[in-house]
Amino acid sequence: MTAGLIGIALVSLGMVLTPGPNMIYLISRSVTQGRRSGLISLTGVFLGFTAYLTATCLGLTAVFAYVPAAYTGLKLAGAAYLLWLAWNAVKPGGMSALQPQELPVEGPGKLFSMGLLTCLLNPKIAILYLSLLPQFIDPSMGHVLLQSLALGSVQIAVGTLVNALIVLTAGSLAAFLVRRPAWLRVQRYVTGTVLGSFAVIMATDRSKAVVTP
Repeated sequence: MTAGLIGIALVSLGMVLTPGPNMIYLISRSVTQGRRSGLISLTGVFLGFTAYLTATCLGLTAVFAYVPAAYTGLKLAGAAYLLWLAWNAVKPGGMSALQPQELPVEGPGKLFSMGLLTCLLNPKIAILYLSLLPQFIDPSMGHVLLQSLALGSVQIAVGTLVNALIVLTAGSLAAFLVRRPAWLRVQRYVTGTVLGSFAVIMATDRSKAVVTP
């Protein structure tokens, strides 16, 4: 279980550093309206992740209990998803999340709800949990629900912490990378390498689901 927690923490770190709707929104909001607004928006994103995690964990418990053969399919789907993320991290011409968009000034309630909706309306989040969590679950240990919740909590903790740091440093970080584009390329290639390596490991893993009573 410890290896699974470390593994998902590393994959989560690579994924959260890959630009997506949440990161783009949080950086744009922080640059436009300040750190406090970015952090309020982040609480909405956090709630969205928690909602997806809860629903996914309950569903995975049922899948592992009644359709163990789906374990292999989910692992392959997860590997393919990570490969896709790796490609998006390194492909030329990709949009950088550190090129903030202009956003209108909003109040705290609107900031929270917009952060929540940005997360909930991103279909990749559902795919992320459904394909990522099974990679680190050991069905032979039983307690699939508890394993899923523990692993998902690590993912949320890593994502929230990194996004909070990005919110707090959004303005200075964006300015720094604009002046030093080579650093942005290094970040993209390191992220792509980490995600791609995990995808290969997952795709070649021959372990099977064995659900204990």
